[in-house]
Amino acid sequence: VLTFGSYSFPSSLDPTRTQAAGSTGGTEMAAIYDTLVRSDSTNGSFVPQLAKTLSNNSDFTSYTVTLADGLTFSDGSPLDAEAVKWSIDRFVAGKGDVSQTWLNIVDRIETPDATTVEFVLERPWRQFPALLSLGPGMIVARSSGGEAGSVSGTGEGAFTPIGAGPFTLAKFAPHEELVLAARTDYQGGKPPLDTVRFVPTSGAQSQYESLKSGQIDMTYILRDEAVIEQALDDGYSGYLSPTGQNGIGTINNREGKPGADVRVRQAIAYGVDPAAVNTRANNGLGTASSELVPQTSRWYNNTAGIPFDQVKAKALLDQAKSDGYDGKLRYLTTSEPSQQATALTVQASLNAIGFDVTIDYATDVTDLVRRVYKDHDFDMTRGGAPVGEEAPYLNLYNSMASDSKNNPSGFADPEMDAMITAVQTASTDNAVREAISKVQEYANATVPYVIWGPASVLTAWDGNVHGVVRNITDIMFLGGAWISPNGETVER
Repeated sequence: VLTFGSYSFPSSLDPTRTQAAGSTGGTEMAAIYDTLVRSDSTNGSFVPQLAKTLSNNSDFTSYTVTLADGLTFSDGSPLDAEAVKWSIDRFVAGKGDVSQTWLNIVDRIETPDATTVEFVLERPWRQFPALLSLGPGMIVARSSGGEAGSVSGTGEGAFTPIGAGPFTLAKFAPHEELVLAARTDYQGGKPPLDTVRFVPTSGAQSQYESLKSGQIDMTYILRDEAVIEQALDDGYSGYLSPTGQNGIGTINNREGKPGADVRVRQAIAYGVDPAAVNTRANNGLGTASSELVPQTSRWYNNTAGIPFDQVKAKALLDQAKSDGYDGKLRYLTTSEPSQQATALTVQASLNAIGFDVTIDYATDVTDLVRRVYKDHDFDMTRGGAPVGEEAPYLNLYNSMASDSKNNPSGFADPEMDAMITAVQTASTDNAVREAISKVQEYANATVPYVIWGPASVLTAWDGNVHGVVRNITDIMFLGGAWISPNGETVER
């Protein structure tokens, strides 16, 4: 049995309802469904996972996936080309987290035979397989039942998680535990693990203490540089992802909120020193930067972000106040130490230039995610929109595009939309960097949100855990994972 400490424990196992990311249920769902393809972390390419092969045409406007003959879901029903199309159509109709990206880029899906699926695009995109590595690529069986988006395990016609991944659902108690059992007929052979168990966690330090005490074997630690350094110093294995924009101040741009005024957003951006956030929240262990991508990224563009300038910040705030703004701002956070430290730093910095910031506490990460992404019940919070190495367009679109359903700030600007599309269609790596540079320059003026620097994500596991494979957004595949006795290094 492998026990995994989830960062944000999923309330549903339906890919139309739960974002496919390592922090929000992606690892849990991948264990049930797999993904058609996955990212190869060694070179940033994409390779088959559930699929047998992946290919594309010369101008990156058509991609073809072939499936193995006789591939089945866990209930024995066939996983063929029509099943893939049905599942993806369901995902898009259910408005899953990247469904709008899908609608914007995919012209049609063709199924010329039972094992071939062709995706014809509206325009070129070299990183299109990223979508097949996320929610759309998690193929759900027709026998799952229920309408797209129905709550798992409740009511007549409710959704039942049935996929073609290495594990099947044994028990799902929201807020308590998720237990998955190994499939004996998995296409890759019966998984070495008999059972995978996912449990909720409550902050990085608590996660690490549970890992050290043996209560969990694996966990996802987000943005707490001190805990991450401690885990690495103590010799834990894992996958470290230092990604840009993973430490951002998400500002609610919607009508009626303080952030609807660009001068307020600019005042926040100039008024908070990223170095102060790093010192208070990360014990100085992270990197202070207001750039979209860090210098360590392959997409680094050498274009500066917004500098710390309290004088300019105060002048901008005074202009907004002269037009009736009262200076009040609610900052939503959890009581987790690094998040709370960020909140207190922002509060002190902004109050010093004339804001009146109050701190509003969510009960836990799941509550914060709901209030930010669903209810939009916040003025400002700390979040992340990491510009992934595999497909930088994805999170630039998710976090800033006007029609993105995953844009927590509500920022909408046609000029920015065109600039983000240019990132998608860029034909070379240098063209991608140039396009990101233009996005950076325009973001400096419009401030969709503020950037305090890249932040680390560590998916850590005990020394006796082996065979974990990473996918995009730090989703971890556990179908080949295994546990050696007493922490021994064993060849397999």
